[in-house]
Amino acid sequence: MADPRIIAVTLDERTILWRSADIEQERRIAIFDLIEGNHFAPQRAYPDGYAGPYRIALSVEEGRLGIAIHRADDRHLETYVLGMGRVRRPIKDYFAICDSYYQAIRNATPAQIETVDMARRGIHNEAAELLKERLEGKIEIDFDTARRLFTLICVLHIKG
Repeated sequence: MADPRIIAVTLDERTILWRSADIEQERRIAIFDLIEGNHFAPQRAYPDGYAGPYRIALSVEEGRLGIAIHRADDRHLETYVLGMGRVRRPIKDYFAICDSYYQAIRNATPAQIETVDMARRGIHNEAAELLKERLEGKIEIDFDTARRLFTLICVLHIKG
């Protein structure tokens, strides 16, 4: 019986050089929300008909995103490697707006915080759509899953 969802996600900790308390909180929330509700369906048919649930491991090496997909019992199924060229700009923009957002939370008026947050959500939504496009034909994901995966991809790109 098909169960196209993620039940566990790990990040390659070797990739993450530094993260603030704010970023760590974003990571925890993204993983929790992702596991609570997602749609993740690799489009390749596996020989035995396996169709989920999945454990995934995210990593970044040499500018490429690795998505290692495993069965529920942790046996490896496959790894997708995606070039990140088209996603670099949204990641950079997202980092910049997040910095502004965290500063606004500490120093700005509620109206200013709301304005920055709307911009942050807009960049996040556009990046999620781009991620869905990049995975098209490889892994079917819904919008909320794409948003949460983008958050985790950003965590992997923090350089300090």
